[in-house]
Amino acid sequence: MVDVSEKEVTRRNAVARARIRMKPDTLKRIRQSDIDKGDVLSVAQVAGIMAAKKTAELIPMCHPVPLKGADIRFWEEGEDILVVEAEAKTDHVTGVEMEALTAANIAALTVYDMVKSLDKEIVVEETCLWSKTGGKSGSFHREEGSSCGGSEF
Repeated sequence: MVDVSEKEVTRRNAVARARIRMKPDTLKRIRQSDIDKGDVLSVAQVAGIMAAKKTAELIPMCHPVPLKGADIRFWEEGEDILVVEAEAKTDHVTGVEMEALTAANIAALTVYDMVKSLDKEIVVEETCLWSKTGGKSGSFHREEGSSCGGSEF
């Protein structure tokens, strides 16, 4: 692990996104809560938040970070794409990019798991860091209109 003992505590925030492509009927059934396993988006939201809290246990060189907040949001792009957006916040010496990325991925995989019996062609297409603030390197914001869930909800 990188030694962060000399770094200053700053407020840090990271937002990551994942896109899931599926059949239009699958997305429609998610929207209508017509899935045998239950409310897909609620379960995926909880899974993503749980994943953010366990990131350091999953990624070997990742520092444990005391999260101040974590949230998962969803929106649709067209008739066949669900975008997952995960946000993580802390006041700490290291950032929360990995927590946000892990949360977005696990939420997306949870969606996949809950609807895989309906749609074998689901693709978790991409995951990216959308933005981050705080720390020595400052802020980063991906440009609107770029890939990785470019629309705002």
